[in-house]
Amino acid sequence: MSLLGGIRPPIAVFSVMLLSLVAVTALSLGSVTKDKLSEAVLTSQQHFAEDGAIALRASLDESATDLKRSAGLFNSSAEPVSPDAVLDKIGNVYQKWRGTAIIEVGSGKLLAARGETLPLTVVDASELAGKDGPRARMVRLAGGGTRLLTFALLTPEGKPQQLLIASSTLSVPGVSLGDFRAVAVIDAEGEVLSQDGIPAPEQVGESQRADVEARREQLADFAGEAHRAAGQHPVTSKEPGSGGFAGVSGSLLGDVRGGERSVAGYATLAPAAPGEPTLASSLGLTVVAAVEVGVDPTRTTEPLAGAVAAAALLLIGAVAVGVLLGVVQRPVLRMFLESRRLARGDLQRPVRVPRSGEAARIGAALERIRHQLLDPRDAGQPGAAGGAGPLSRIGTRAILLVCAALLLAWVAPIMLVLNQADTTAVVPHQLVADQRERTETLSDRVRRSLNEGHADLTSVATLIGDETSPEDMTTVLERTVFEHGRYASLYVLAPDGSVLARTGGKPRHPEGRGPADVPIDVIDDGKRPVVIGYAEVPGRAGASVVGEFRSDFLNALVKRPGLGEVRVVDAERRTLAGNGGFVAFASLPGDRLDTLVVGTGQRVGLNPRPGGVLYRDGDGAELAAAAPFVGGGAVGDLGWTVVSWQEADHLAIPEYKLENRTILAGMLVLTATIACVGWLYIIVARPLRELAAQAERLADGDRRTVLYPRHHDEVGAVTRSLELIRQRLLEQRRDSEAVRAGRN
Repeated sequence: MSLLGGIRPPIAVFSVMLLSLVAVTALSLGSVTKDKLSEAVLTSQQHFAEDGAIALRASLDESATDLKRSAGLFNSSAEPVSPDAVLDKIGNVYQKWRGTAIIEVGSGKLLAARGETLPLTVVDASELAGKDGPRARMVRLAGGGTRLLTFALLTPEGKPQQLLIASSTLSVPGVSLGDFRAVAVIDAEGEVLSQDGIPAPEQVGESQRADVEARREQLADFAGEAHRAAGQHPVTSKEPGSGGFAGVSGSLLGDVRGGERSVAGYATLAPAAPGEPTLASSLGLTVVAAVEVGVDPTRTTEPLAGAVAAAALLLIGAVAVGVLLGVVQRPVLRMFLESRRLARGDLQRPVRVPRSGEAARIGAALERIRHQLLDPRDAGQPGAAGGAGPLSRIGTRAILLVCAALLLAWVAPIMLVLNQADTTAVVPHQLVADQRERTETLSDRVRRSLNEGHADLTSVATLIGDETSPEDMTTVLERTVFEHGRYASLYVLAPDGSVLARTGGKPRHPEGRGPADVPIDVIDDGKRPVVIGYAEVPGRAGASVVGEFRSDFLNALVKRPGLGEVRVVDAERRTLAGNGGFVAFASLPGDRLDTLVVGTGQRVGLNPRPGGVLYRDGDGAELAAAAPFVGGGAVGDLGWTVVSWQEADHLAIPEYKLENRTILAGMLVLTATIACVGWLYIIVARPLRELAAQAERLADGDRRTVLYPRHHDEVGAVTRSLELIRQRLLEQRRDSEAVRAGRN
């Protein structure tokens, strides 16, 4: 018989597939547990730590780049600038450093200083001559704090080299901690360099001191676990195909105390682009974010759900396979043996006629043909030797439909009745808080990035002044664009709208229009929003340095895993940037998001504050948050807001996981049923129905129609046997006609 043809292979494959699906159902559905703490909460803490690591890495790298770029601008100045003037100009443009200083290379003499006192003893200035400057380093202050010192060389004409030094804190900038979260930065040895969110014991009352000490101990424990976990390789630390954050990240479980469990996320400082290490990513720092989450004591594991569904599928599958074996396969195999016996000439025993289906019709026809072979006078008499029973009209097609209906009786409840997670899912309140706080952190990062961009423009404008030639202006602009990838084009715009010098792409500023009187503006070039920064050039009668921010730069700022769809909207709630496809200046998708943005206070003159909410309606559950720009700077008065939203069924919530897996199990069973039942219909049912009709015509006296087997299987074998019988009947009729002719 054919390996892929016949009646045995599809039924055998169907049986194996059903057994496999029973195992898959038991394991997949049984592994979905309704624990007291949802997996989605742990994943959210991991994403929160990743946000903090990205913010800290961007801040440290930006500070180092700005310091070196500022030194380069002063080095290219036609007139030497005094150390005090250098620090004053840097301080007026940037307010990011805790302290700055300039020392003379070789002698180590302090030339100027601003802000906090720097630990200059860690710098051996006598060994710096002729070098590009020392690498950034972390130092401990006498009070216990940690600072990152970054350096840049100044080469004033006709004077000894000077070293520009700036100190930065190692705390995560702009991260929103809410009311109960703490964040810490640890170094490559696991030592805590900075922490925020937990007050010192002496800052709280006696009744709260024990709780504060417990939180500090838990954060220290998390720091130790994160240090050990951070030693993994970034690829092996995550599930295959997870993608997302380029560094090592994960989540940690702490102790249960007072009905709450401490959980934390950790993330190392990874380069912005894989394979391109930066200053911050080379420091070996790790961000740890911890929070106490309320646990639900009523939520327990339910391992029997998968066992019950698997048992039901096993029972129904056994019935369906049993029906196929007893009603389809066994009668066909019996007819195969009976037809071969008759073809060999064994006519003594009656044909065992099945009770139903095409096999019953074939069996009845074979019995009539047996009588015709024994007595030629029975030829052409349909009822001479009996016929098939009343069940013969219940064909194989009906049996296949019954088997499919049995399996659909299992699939339908799985895919329809149990698909109710939108109304039964418990969405932890912590996820709503995390959505709000992560959106607020993202809003602060976008605001800081735009303010940094405007500070760069101000620095360039200060350096250009009123005596720089267009060629020198172009050189400064080109250097700025090379060192900062945030600008699509950079140019100097005169009050009459003419461009004095430019680099990068073609300016999209409206022709004939001078600089705007706001630091940041948005124009519509007909394709996408163009965010433009302006910085007036001192002494040039209203001319300004103009920087057009790349749309890809703004869109990349709001790309965060686990936040869903993110948009940056203006005061009129029009889209300016997003992490997915969007139409320029399009409205938010839904009135409730507009209401949420208005509720943050941006539109009604209230104190702006972030907001988060969980929406439940007929379309399911949705988490949404909005965070307006808060904190001043060049973009402080624009009224922009970052909005994020995502469907709750995308999160690792047990009810949704169970729903997804039940639907998957139902789809797999449905696919297996359609495939195997269709296989049986094409290979067995349809040829068997045609064979039954051919056998009945042969029994009715049709000796002219030649029977050709279509497949080398059981049905084909019966067809070949019937063809041999037809030939024997023809010979029998010729012999009878010859005998009658001889008598005449």
